[in-house]
Amino acid sequence: MTDGATVEVIRNHLVSAAEEMRAALVRTAFNPVIYEVHDFGISIYDRSLRLVAESTGLSRFLGANDYSIRKGVEYVGDLAEGDVVLLNYPYWNAAHSYDATMFAPVFSQGELVAYLCIRAHWMDLGAKDPGYVLDSTDMHQEGLIFPGTKVYSGGSLVHDIIELIRFNSRMPDLVLGDFNAQIAALRTGERRVAELFDRYGFDTVTEVVDRFVAAAEESAQEAVARLPQGTWTAEDWLDDDGVTEDPILMRCTVTIQDGTFTVDFAGSSAAVPGPVNLPIGSTIATCRVAFKAITTPDEQTNAGHFAPLRVSAEPGTLFHAVYPAATFTQWTGTVALELIYKALAQGMPSRLPASTGGDVPGFMMVGVHPDTGSMFAVSNNDPVGWGGAPDHDGIGPANHLCQTQARNTPVEVLEAKTGMFFERVEIRTDSGGAGKFRGGCGLRRDIKFVTDGEFLSVIKKTKSAPWALDGGRQPEPNQVVVFPGTDREKRVSTKRTPVRVGDRITLLTAGGGGHGEPSLRDPAAVRQDVQEGYVSDEAARKVYGVIA
Repeated sequence: MTDGATVEVIRNHLVSAAEEMRAALVRTAFNPVIYEVHDFGISIYDRSLRLVAESTGLSRFLGANDYSIRKGVEYVGDLAEGDVVLLNYPYWNAAHSYDATMFAPVFSQGELVAYLCIRAHWMDLGAKDPGYVLDSTDMHQEGLIFPGTKVYSGGSLVHDIIELIRFNSRMPDLVLGDFNAQIAALRTGERRVAELFDRYGFDTVTEVVDRFVAAAEESAQEAVARLPQGTWTAEDWLDDDGVTEDPILMRCTVTIQDGTFTVDFAGSSAAVPGPVNLPIGSTIATCRVAFKAITTPDEQTNAGHFAPLRVSAEPGTLFHAVYPAATFTQWTGTVALELIYKALAQGMPSRLPASTGGDVPGFMMVGVHPDTGSMFAVSNNDPVGWGGAPDHDGIGPANHLCQTQARNTPVEVLEAKTGMFFERVEIRTDSGGAGKFRGGCGLRRDIKFVTDGEFLSVIKKTKSAPWALDGGRQPEPNQVVVFPGTDREKRVSTKRTPVRVGDRITLLTAGGGGHGEPSLRDPAAVRQDVQEGYVSDEAARKVYGVIA
């Protein structure tokens, strides 16, 4: 049996290889959503397609990568050294069509030993609208589809496929730049993983992988056994599907019993006309985020950590989209992550915090840059407040809990690359839910447009408030106010809004829910909140009964 030191060297070599892939991607990408926001997922698999290492990125791309590489390899079949495959068919890719998944085999001494997978968001693949599709009604309005197509064959670029991408994109230089960045990252990973197998041999590396995957499974099973046993159900609502204005019911039931952790979405809405339907792989990924966070949050992730998890959603429903359902606006998964925690909070109220701001308030501007004459489409996901916990306040403003290591797009990048000028970006006083432990605050952002174009707001929870716990107060929901102070002023959620020079839009992101009765809050903490601008004098008196 391999000694423990060697086990750790091999395990950390794989993690380091994933991180080096990440560095290569970030340093060479053309698109701010990749190199600034980190809207990507990078994973390494053994030749049996077990996850063995990953890098930081969007948490919900972890399970999505696992699902998509299995579908991709099944579709493509045997791969040769130097091959790279592109997959964005949403029901296999476990994401929308602009999350381009590329995967490649790794060979050592002529034998297949591993796979690498990188998923990253591309800005345009010829969908019906530039930037982001908010109201599609079937997959064929959402861009060029690759079911698992070789873009490199035996190490040689497949020129015809590259030209197909080029001529189907409104921003081909940007898209092909990101394509090449993913290739560079894959080639980096190939070298590092092949070096590992060349040094230690297939048998030794496989033995080590078996050991740390088994250890992860044991750790996850022990964690599940320590959790409260039972069944809990929760409901929440999406604003609409982008096509109709009807609210959409989401329901999940979490059962922890007999060593398994089951999330069942029975009772949720059937599939809807608009693009908020989730592919099942994306639903599984959402559940994995919640599961990992409450079982083994401090351990490097591999396949063993998810052995106790079961996910159920009937085909043809909101959480299991089937062809040709529209899937482009993936915000359902964000709200559903909160929904899982809402169910769990009933069984473990002393452990879990209240809701964060409930959603990711996303926005984007699309237009033609006056300096370059080229089309731009640059996005940002704004921060929200996190919920108060049983023993401390929520943080905020901060990225939604589904974002993990993802970041906001800097103001400097947004102003340089688009026609937006930011007149104000500040913390919103009184936006966090009151409580013994208050929710973190949200953000206010005032935008003035200095060029014509389109402003896209992408958010699915503006009509219902984030939930509180144990007598805490709910905060106001997210808001998007277009043309404030004019006769055109209107509140919207997910909307494509034409804008002209001089127009303004205000974004108000939600704070987190409160935890515990506000009357129980330490008066000294209330006074400190007032001094720091998180709570107003008036709210201190009326809500907390404290004169600051």
